[in-house]
Amino acid sequence: MRTLSLPLALTARISPVVVLAAAGWALTSGPATTPAAEKESAPQSAAGETPSGASTAAASKQYAAAPAPCGSIGTATIKSLVPGAKTAGKEIPSTDTSLRRTCSWNALKGYDYRWLDVSFEITESDAAAAKSYKENTAEKSGGGSVPGVGDAGYSVVNLTTEDKQQTREGVVIIQASNALVTVTYNGSDFESKKAPSTDEINKGAIKAAKEAVAALESGQKA
Repeated sequence: MRTLSLPLALTARISPVVVLAAAGWALTSGPATTPAAEKESAPQSAAGETPSGASTAAASKQYAAAPAPCGSIGTATIKSLVPGAKTAGKEIPSTDTSLRRTCSWNALKGYDYRWLDVSFEITESDAAAAKSYKENTAEKSGGGSVPGVGDAGYSVVNLTTEDKQQTREGVVIIQASNALVTVTYNGSDFESKKAPSTDEINKGAIKAAKEAVAALESGQKA
C-alpha cells in the first residue's frame, strides 16, 4: 500500500502552529488585513470639505453586523468546491464577532486537496471600507475586476510551488457599502503534484463570493 507523504503545503493548512514553528512558512488562508505602509490613503470626497458633508460621509453605512459565515455558502456549492468537506464548516474564533467573522472548509479526497475561506468584515463607514478595499487590492497585484457584485470587486489567482508541489490560490475581495467580503480558495493534487487550473480556482472563488455577498445583503442591516 502506498503511503501518502503530504507536502509542507498541506501540513501548513492542517497544523499551522507546528509548521510555522518548524519551517516558518504557511499558505495564506485568509484575507489580507494589514495595509501596506507605502500605499496612499483613499482621497477625500469633495463633500468631505464641508462639515455637513463630512458628517454625512462618516455616517454612511448599511450593515451593522457580520452574518454567520458558515451559513453564507450553499451546501451544493461547498460539495462542488470542497469535495469531502463537512458542509457545516468551521468558524474561526474572532475577538469581535459583530465586526469580523470567518468560516473555513477543507478536505483531502483521494489525492485532491481543497481549502475555502469566507470572511466578513464590518467597518465604521462606506469610506472606511473603500479605503481598506483599495489597500488590500493594491497588495495583491495582477488580478482583475469582478463586475456586478457589491460596490467594487477584485479577483486574483497565484501559483506557488513548495517541494515540487504546486498550489494555486484565488482571492476575491468585494466591497459592499461598509462591509468587506473576502474569499480565499485554493487546491492541490498530491499525486500529480500539479495544481488545479487558474480558471477552476478563479470561477470557484467568484461563485463563493457572490453567494457570500447575497447572504450579507439578505441579513441584518443598520
